Amino acid sequence: MPTPHWPAPTATAPVTATVHLPGSKSVTNRALLLAALADAPGVVRRALRSRDADLMVSALRSLGATLEATDETVDSVDWQVTPAPVRGGSRIDAGLAGTVMRFVPPMAALADGPVFFDGDPYARKRPMGPILSSLRALGAQVDNDALPFTITGPLTGGEVTLDASGSSQFVSGLLLTAARFEKGVTIRHVGPPVPSQPHIQMTVQMLRAVGVTVDDSEPDMWRVAPGPIAARDMTVEPDLSNAAPFLAAALVTGGTVTVPSWPRETTQPGDSLRDLLTAMGATVRFADSGSDGGSGSGDAADLVVTGTGEITGIDTDLREVGELTPTIAALAALAGTPSRIRGVSHLRGHETDRLAALATEINRLGGDAEETDDGLIIRPRPLHGGTFHSYDDHRMATAGAVIGLAVPGVEVENIATTAKTLPEFARMWAALLEP
Repeated sequence: MPTPHWPAPTATAPVTATVHLPGSKSVTNRALLLAALADAPGVVRRALRSRDADLMVSALRSLGATLEATDETVDSVDWQVTPAPVRGGSRIDAGLAGTVMRFVPPMAALADGPVFFDGDPYARKRPMGPILSSLRALGAQVDNDALPFTITGPLTGGEVTLDASGSSQFVSGLLLTAARFEKGVTIRHVGPPVPSQPHIQMTVQMLRAVGVTVDDSEPDMWRVAPGPIAARDMTVEPDLSNAAPFLAAALVTGGTVTVPSWPRETTQPGDSLRDLLTAMGATVRFADSGSDGGSGSGDAADLVVTGTGEITGIDTDLREVGELTPTIAALAALAGTPSRIRGVSHLRGHETDRLAALATEINRLGGDAEETDDGLIIRPRPLHGGTFHSYDDHRMATAGAVIGLAVPGVEVENIATTAKTLPEFARMWAALLEP
């Protein structure tokens, strides 16, 4: 039975809200995998509870690790993780989660038997060739170049060259397990620039935090020495990319949105929202007081974004922060001047072809969005209500919600897809507009 369309609420006044974000999906899934590969039990605290994170938990359990939940809420959980020898004979459901389909296969290549991978129908279209070819070069057997596939070890490691211009996850996926390979790994990227470099920096930082030796001193090359992965108790930061639609609401409505516990230093790409929203007309500041160090010292503070109700178009390269593109495009569709988004051709291989989807849905509502080879050009034009299709893509769904704040009659198809990274999105969005 089709899911009813979700009537996107329209703001009738400037929003004034504080939005508490659950943990980062990117940090959660890296931390869980490292904990499952560690040399002793550990804890991953404030982990995100979402479809992508649940798929990672299921995958790690299938490969032999024990994960026990404590302090569980609807979108947060502490995981007690007990590693075990990686076992074969299992079936892994990757869903639409790039972190599962690209991070788990290198671990599976350590198993004592074959491991089968599949996912949602669109997952079979997502690029996988570079990482699967790399695993073959490092010693594994893989029977396909995309989902579904079966991977069989043993994998010895060594040196590999790949083109990671389609996704930084190809590099991160190899790095996360590399210390467990007999020879470690040396990765050389050859091709157009790797997108989303902050995500690779996140991977490297987290590896070093668990005692893994990583040499990234040469551009487009990463070396990981073989050795143990230390058990650590890790705490997951709030997901800054998930802040994007909520902070965008301040610009659209001329209101103020506060996000507590925003890390002052982070490898999360979502931190770029501070500069991007400023360029589009917002005032962005850390609060003088607030939770977790908001006094101006410490590791985190309250981030406060205030808009005027007028949105300025932007010309920006989002190669490093492509996941922010749907929200920036939604704001651009409501802006008073034209925008150009560059450097995001890799978004054609995400949960859907995000460039084609954004252009189609903005134009469906009367807008003027044009695809380019590596991005979008969006020109001002009055919008009207209508259906905004999500393509089973969580960031498309939230982009439709942002447009709906200013355009009455927008209905988002399958808002439930936001459960991929933010299970409580619809409730949080409604609370945003409460007086």
